[in-house]
Amino acid sequence: MAQKDSLGAERRKYVRMDSVLPVQFRLASLDAKSFLSDWLQGFTSNISKGGICVTINHLTAELATLLESRRAIVFLSIELPIIRDVIPARARVAWITKATSVDGKYLIGLAYEEINPTHSKKIMRYAWTKKLFAPVSLGLVLLLAFGFTVNSLMNIKLSNGNKVLVEQMVKITQDSGLAKQKIKEISKERQELELKMYALQFHMRTLAEEKVNGEKNKVQTLNKLNHMLSKLAAERSILQKQLAAIQNKESVAVQEISRLDKAKTQLEKANIDSMYKWLLVHQNPYTGLVMSFEGDKDVDNWAFTYDQALVIQIYTQFSDFERAKKILEFFRKKAQTTAGMFLNAYYANDGGPAEYTVHSGPNIWLGVSILQYTQRSEDYAYLGLAEDIARAVMKLQDLDSEGGIRGGPATEWFATEHNLDAYAFFNMLYQATGNVKYAQARDKTLNWLVKHTYGKGAVPIKRGKGDSTIATDTYAWSITAVGPAKLIEVGMDPDKIMEFAEQNCAATVLYTRPDGKMVKVKGFDFAPQEHLARGSVVSCEWSAQMVLAFKIMANFYKTKNMPKEASAYELKADTYMSGLGNMVIYSPSPSGQGGSCLPYATEDNVDTGHGWSTPKGSCTGSVAATAYTIFAYYGYNPLELQQWPQD
Repeated sequence: MAQKDSLGAERRKYVRMDSVLPVQFRLASLDAKSFLSDWLQGFTSNISKGGICVTINHLTAELATLLESRRAIVFLSIELPIIRDVIPARARVAWITKATSVDGKYLIGLAYEEINPTHSKKIMRYAWTKKLFAPVSLGLVLLLAFGFTVNSLMNIKLSNGNKVLVEQMVKITQDSGLAKQKIKEISKERQELELKMYALQFHMRTLAEEKVNGEKNKVQTLNKLNHMLSKLAAERSILQKQLAAIQNKESVAVQEISRLDKAKTQLEKANIDSMYKWLLVHQNPYTGLVMSFEGDKDVDNWAFTYDQALVIQIYTQFSDFERAKKILEFFRKKAQTTAGMFLNAYYANDGGPAEYTVHSGPNIWLGVSILQYTQRSEDYAYLGLAEDIARAVMKLQDLDSEGGIRGGPATEWFATEHNLDAYAFFNMLYQATGNVKYAQARDKTLNWLVKHTYGKGAVPIKRGKGDSTIATDTYAWSITAVGPAKLIEVGMDPDKIMEFAEQNCAATVLYTRPDGKMVKVKGFDFAPQEHLARGSVVSCEWSAQMVLAFKIMANFYKTKNMPKEASAYELKADTYMSGLGNMVIYSPSPSGQGGSCLPYATEDNVDTGHGWSTPKGSCTGSVAATAYTIFAYYGYNPLELQQWPQD
């Protein structure tokens, strides 16, 4: 009886509210050194000065036993409408009751052990306000409902506007492509007419010479020569008219291409801006992470570390430093690690591990993004984190007598792409800090690349040590990470690298857009088509990587004052960028507001040839594909410290 009275006394301390507050909580050991559960969802409608009452609908028997026996403490994350950020707290179990009506449902009374006093007062003030001013609250609810309705209508209007923008972009890209194909045909026809005209005039000159000779030598009759010359003159007149007509047709076509290109330029910029907004609206306000794929339920809410690194750079280069810091703060303070390295993926909503695999590449890319952020923002708060990543990677490098970096702490294979990333990362760290150890690590990595993956045989770049498989990204990243000049210095031919990639990995496919229309797309596959039974697939991300590599090659030849070579690469970049324009889709979710984005590839759920498949869903928006397309549009190299090209 005394125990029941005690429980009743504990409960009477709570203020009953008319609405609930969302709460996330996590169980930890009594010494708070290890977590005993992932983040769990609950809600509270009872609040006291010293704690809260949490209701949870699906609590396992094991976790309930931990709470009932008081063998766990609770870390809380409370969402309060009047505070922008969530309120963290630590609490002990005061009491726990199992609901009789629903299996797995519990009411748990928690007493604060640690909470900011200001936050505690705000929670109580909010509770009493809700209690004493219910009519006002109702009015606010109605007002909020009205606001929500207005906002929903605005979102619908915005979504429809974005969809129209995407459709216009696809149409103008197709019209531009058709116009350029038409002018090629016109130019070919003009060249054929010019050749005929040249041949005819040559014939006429020859006959005129014969006529002169005939008058002198009396060899041929003048009447016959005059007749032939008259006939040829008539043919020349017809050809001249045809040539004038085709030249006029060509002039009109050139003007039309100029008009289309101007419209295309405007629409491209508008869609790039829409892509950036799409990346904004998908950032989770609690963790700062951005969901990697929108549309594939199997990886719904997954935030891959590599993708976060790309988004950090996008936010940074658009001077949206606060958004970039949200992601960086997650990795500095909240992200779980293994062997001093970050996991490949986390859940965007609560930051828990989504994939426990640890690979070198995503960690290196995170380090690269920190350095880009540091240079542009002049905020050095995260430079130490970049050096922590470098130390972990250099430990892996020290394990190999030849200086190669294996795929991760628990792997034995060596990938070219990871070592290309590392070369760029160490080089950037050396530039940022002046510490010679990073220059040494960089040079070791390059020596390993030259020895094990760069060759002058049939395959110029291998996928990894002892692995001659062709991977398109290793060709693009060789240009972006090492650079044309350095490649030449170590005996590689950057032109041959680009030529090989285009000859073996370029693909033209029919892509079925979300509206059911089919468009022809020219881009790059993950691997050569002949190596896979699935047929050709275009990867948006890897095509964008190649566009960027073409632009870097064009700039390289501009600095060498070789305009012909530069123009050839610029034309290739424009051609494949247009292919990406055909693949721009609008966001498939209401939260995406119809924003422009890129799918991962032209086919869903197919083998890439490198150990994973493309996402499911015919219109799955991809953060990596969208971010890299923005890089390609601006000609921004994420693997080199440089100013954003739009500055």
